[in-house]
Amino acid sequence: MMKKQGIVVLLFILTITASSFIAKRSLQGAWEYAGGIYNGKKEGAPTDYKLQRKYDKEHFESYSIDSAAAPEKYEAGDYVLHGDTCIETQTFSGPPTKVLNIPIPYLYTIRNDTLTLKATLPSGMVIEEYWKRMK
Repeated sequence: MMKKQGIVVLLFILTITASSFIAKRSLQGAWEYAGGIYNGKKEGAPTDYKLQRKYDKEHFESYSIDSAAAPEKYEAGDYVLHGDTCIETQTFSGPPTKVLNIPIPYLYTIRNDTLTLKATLPSGMVIEEYWKRMK
């Protein structure tokens, strides 16, 4: 009986130890737009201004940054990660939009310092965006 309890305790400790090494996926941090593909057409990052996103554990804010003006927030919202999917719900938009409060699932990957977001928007547009992690 003591031997079985010892094995159970050992397995519990091993499980806790192993789970502490599993990294939780997160988009937390600041990212800068590096270009994308929209309906098969490649588009580079703008040269006269920058687009940046800031993620915390559950929310994001996107800014347009022009060196001659203060940063302008153009969208914000909530997100949740499920496996390889990031579900974003835009809760604020500066410009008019048809996707406000509509959850949009993006397939996402993070490789080195690049976040890739892929989706088919409700309008039917197929997008693939690249965001570089800011240091």
